[in-house]
Amino acid sequence: MTGKRQVARGTFVVGMRAPEIAAGVRAGQFVNLGWPGGPLLRRPFSVYRAEGEHIEIVLKVVGAGTAQLLAMEPGDRLSCLGPLGRGFDFGNGGRQAVLVSGGLGVAPMLLAARDARAAGMNITWVHGARTAAELCAESDGDTVIWATDDGSQGIQGTAVAAAPDADVIVACGPNRMLAAVAGRWPGAQVAVETYMGCGTGVCLGCAIPLQRGGYDRACKEGPVYRAADVDWPALPSHLPYAVTI
Repeated sequence: MTGKRQVARGTFVVGMRAPEIAAGVRAGQFVNLGWPGGPLLRRPFSVYRAEGEHIEIVLKVVGAGTAQLLAMEPGDRLSCLGPLGRGFDFGNGGRQAVLVSGGLGVAPMLLAARDARAAGMNITWVHGARTAAELCAESDGDTVIWATDDGSQGIQGTAVAAAPDADVIVACGPNRMLAAVAGRWPGAQVAVETYMGCGTGVCLGCAIPLQRGGYDRACKEGPVYRAADVDWPALPSHLPYAVTI
């Protein structure tokens, strides 16, 4: 670990040196983390930022594992497997990208803005949370629209309702939010939340139900999907630990 900082109420950014991952990670991909004395199964986290030889993740403590991770200090060692999964695709030639995130769904959005910018796209980021204190307000200078359930910052309402239409829509957040994205923009790209153990497609713990029938492995075929391809009613609307993929 190289450092940590608080970016919203109960939400932290943790940095680590991982040069090979930093060099090749795409927005929407994730890393699986393990640490001495930690949980038996690794914990998956979207890559928040990648610069030089370093990457960052977004962390919220919701259980013993994430509490252990947050308690680590700079210089402590982590086992970091990645980059894993299939990320967002900005190669369709569109001119305008809208990034929609809710809560911990902020995690892949700085990289999404980077990748969309590299593809020559103009970017609008719409980020929502329950209240202003829970908004992670870091950005890299792109146009940002804030939305809060209680109206304490920006537009009162959801990020989905506040977002404009665009050539490319990408989204990350609670599954209930992503179901709303699918209803408004069936062709949007969404990064789904699910349990993950191995991160390599072996344990089958991250099965995603599909509209066409059957299942995908989110860690291999996902975690980014076309919104209309996921069977949202068959997914839980919320997961109990801090994964944002």
